[in-house]
Amino acid sequence: MTRFSGAFIPCMTGLITVAGLFAVPAPGSGQRSVDEDSVGIPIENDLVVSSCVSCHARDEAGRMTRLSYVRKTPEGWQTSIRRMVSLNGVDIDPASARQIVRYLADNHGIAPEELRPGLFEVERRMLDYDYEADDDTETTCIQCHSMGRVITQRRTGEEWGLLLAMHRGYYPYVDFQAFRYSGPAPGSPDAPEDMRHPMDKAIEHLSEAFPLQTAEWTEWAASMRPARLTGTWAVSATQLGYGRLFGEVVIEPAGATGGEFSTRATLTYARSGEGVTRQGTSVVYTGYQWRGRSALGGGDDPLREVMLVERDWQMISGRWFAGDYDEFGLDVQLQRMGSDPIVLGMEPRALRRGPGEQHVEVFGSNLPEFLATQDVDLGPGVTVHRVLESDRNSATIQIRVDADAVVGPRDIFVAGASRSEGGFVYDEATSIRLNPEWGMARVGGARMPKGYVQFEARAFHEGPDGRVGTDDDVDLGIVDASWRLEEYSATFDDDDIAFVGELDRNTGLFTPAADGPNPERSGDRNNIGDVWVVADYMPPGASSGRPLRARSHLIVTVPLYMRWDPWGDIP
Repeated sequence: MTRFSGAFIPCMTGLITVAGLFAVPAPGSGQRSVDEDSVGIPIENDLVVSSCVSCHARDEAGRMTRLSYVRKTPEGWQTSIRRMVSLNGVDIDPASARQIVRYLADNHGIAPEELRPGLFEVERRMLDYDYEADDDTETTCIQCHSMGRVITQRRTGEEWGLLLAMHRGYYPYVDFQAFRYSGPAPGSPDAPEDMRHPMDKAIEHLSEAFPLQTAEWTEWAASMRPARLTGTWAVSATQLGYGRLFGEVVIEPAGATGGEFSTRATLTYARSGEGVTRQGTSVVYTGYQWRGRSALGGGDDPLREVMLVERDWQMISGRWFAGDYDEFGLDVQLQRMGSDPIVLGMEPRALRRGPGEQHVEVFGSNLPEFLATQDVDLGPGVTVHRVLESDRNSATIQIRVDADAVVGPRDIFVAGASRSEGGFVYDEATSIRLNPEWGMARVGGARMPKGYVQFEARAFHEGPDGRVGTDDDVDLGIVDASWRLEEYSATFDDDDIAFVGELDRNTGLFTPAADGPNPERSGDRNNIGDVWVVADYMPPGASSGRPLRARSHLIVTVPLYMRWDPWGDIP
């Protein structure tokens, strides 16, 4: 799936053979320089060589044209193979394609430090990323895809030039929308000092900022080895609209080559108490890039897993996601378990002071099977009266919060384990905020899939400064709000609210309308537009007697029409 950021003009597909179109004013002119040739990475895999050598010549040192001068993520290499199949007629079966991706991602990949700034790309996060290093390069690249696709690659200067030449050949509209200079004429009063084409500026910047040879890759390649992840891991996760999940995942080796695993995750939704079990398989590329798939029993609710394994093999974190636009997902963190207890969190995190008993549930791993009240300490002003039930993964506790308890964070201690600032004592929720702060849905259902948006309302305490909406406000967690849409007046006689879709009043899930012209709209327009998503919440004991309210801007737009999925779901 291709993501776009910024303006979009549909690009023309197909190979263009106009003379001179592939010529690009970049380093080199077809003959690779001696310096660049010496840095190429040899290809030493027979399957890669036999599958690719008909187009990518191999020299006596084992370096192959193009392939030896590029480093990418597994997704980057997968996209390249799909392009070779769909546009260049390469005949290769999915199993072989998987092996090629594995070899190239392991030996021509990128180091953990190189990937971190672009994790949002491989984790398929929809965010408003700002590439601050060079505005001109960002403007050139984001007309058709996110900057994340760029910063997760490393190339020689010549290869960056050839990449832009390929764009001009396959998508000639890029010349008009981003690649070639189209400003005031040279010598005119408004003409800039630098009259180079934007593509030339981009090649220069990318060659310096993302070269093939880096200290990070040299160091990582020298020490890279298959990650040893077998064992049981404690899981903490959050899912938009549903809150936190806690549990365990058992990772076991699978396959004979190393780096392949099977998983069984047992998770509990903290707010609802619903338990789920997921089973899956995964491959760890480049010694740290987890790529897996898991599902509930019977194959229901399949999720793709993209995570980063830390160097010490003690933590794994990332995103599990689904949806035609990867819009549904969980933020996940795995912590390797030993024999000691671990406290993962408490639900609810927010403890309102005042009269009355409250029930909270503490989640963890390796907790005592039978927990005593003296084993639990939630901090000053919070009295633990009874442990209602407990097992090795959770404990339900009856507490009372003193009316004069100091407002602020509380560390949680359970059986010798602790969670810093795992709870928060408050007197009143003073505001709510919506997550996401703005959303983008895509109409669909007739020709293209729909793009949904899940919203959630979170309560906040005003924090130490006593003012709402400042940086020290404290997040008290998800609350059950009532939802509705309001018109966003972007044009005269705006009627978007009647056509863009529906918002579930209880869950905050927005479902867009169908794509295509709508004869019921003026001008037979598509069902796109702008609306406000509004949430109301009445907090317990509110001094004002009025509900708290927040809103988020929702843009409902057209589908993405550009896809690279000729084979479906591989590798």
